[in-house]
Amino acid sequence: MKVFCGRSNPELSREICGYLGIELGKCIIHKFKNDNTFVRIEENVRGKDVFVIQTSAPPVNDYFMELLIMIDALKHASARRVTAVLPYYPYARSDKKDQPRICITARLVADLLESAGADRVLTMNLHAEQIQGFFGIPVDQLLASPILCDYFSRNGVENCIVVAPDAGSAKRAERYARQLGLPLAILDKRRDPLNDTVEIYHIIGDVSGKNAIVFDDEIATGGSMIETAHALLSHGARDIHAGAVHAVLCGNATQKLQESPYKQIVVTNTLPIEGGKKIPKIKVLSVAQLFGEAIRRIHEAKTLSELFGKHL
Repeated sequence: MKVFCGRSNPELSREICGYLGIELGKCIIHKFKNDNTFVRIEENVRGKDVFVIQTSAPPVNDYFMELLIMIDALKHASARRVTAVLPYYPYARSDKKDQPRICITARLVADLLESAGADRVLTMNLHAEQIQGFFGIPVDQLLASPILCDYFSRNGVENCIVVAPDAGSAKRAERYARQLGLPLAILDKRRDPLNDTVEIYHIIGDVSGKNAIVFDDEIATGGSMIETAHALLSHGARDIHAGAVHAVLCGNATQKLQESPYKQIVVTNTLPIEGGKKIPKIKVLSVAQLFGEAIRRIHEAKTLSELFGKHL
């Protein structure tokens, strides 16, 4: 087994290799003056089972092209199998044709990964589970719910209620509520697809006098999460916490979240959280052990289903 990584999240890649007890594979990646990406694998991979870790961090298009070139380079270096490890899947929100004359870009990403030579994909908490059906190769989707639920369980969930920020996330939030043994509330939220603004109409469930934990798959601009917090406060909720898998944190999201009513925002490191994105309210949990164990089990042809119900 060999594990390589692109430049999107090297810290997570080193953590994964630390769990596996192996060294990160050596490769050279740089850009020529004409903005073309160059990749050279610096060790023998002939006949090896290779995993390439690359998450969808900015600059998204550069890092995705980098991944495609790495996969192609490994296949042409006679790697036996190449698994693309995508902690955060590129263009995951473009999963359907909800406007005329647009691209279902998440499907295009799948086509490009297969064309480059990927034999398998390992990812975490897809925005829409139908993305797995865009592939003609095996796709394993890990879930961060055991990690997030374990954190909240250890830090107390007395008098709490789990909140789904919209009807579309109700199924995901129900999974968290079931694992934590808590009731569930759902917000009736409408989003304008053109300017990405949201409006909350109703709350299904009683949040009055309770501490709320809002779960979502990702935090992008933070606008939706903040609107959710204000709606919960207006309906009598007490302390409000948030749990999200992917901390996309676009623009000034971190500043808005720091000034928001949330007591704490718990995320994972599927995306790097560096520089100005590090704020006191954000708690980062590592997914390295979960990905490391999944990689080990894929390499040894063992089941992954046991990983969905426990935290390592």
